[in-house]
Amino acid sequence: MTVHKKLLEVLVCPVCKGPLVQVRRKGDVADAPAGEVPLLGLDCTPCRLRYPIVDDIPVMLVDQAQRIGA
Repeated sequence: MTVHKKLLEVLVCPVCKGPLVQVRRKGDVADAPAGEVPLLGLDCTPCRLRYPIVDDIPVMLVDQAQRIGA
């Protein structure tokens, strides 16, 4: 599943208001339908935060975000 292009254009990092990038798992995932690799989340590069995607819905809460590279 991917985040719809129009939604991704509207969503921004709640901390810095910067753009977000979709991040996928690397490698093959057996339970992925039709070879689609599931999203890990939406990354804000300047803040080094990853916002998770739960049940195909981006969770844009700062306290739910994970530090990238931590």
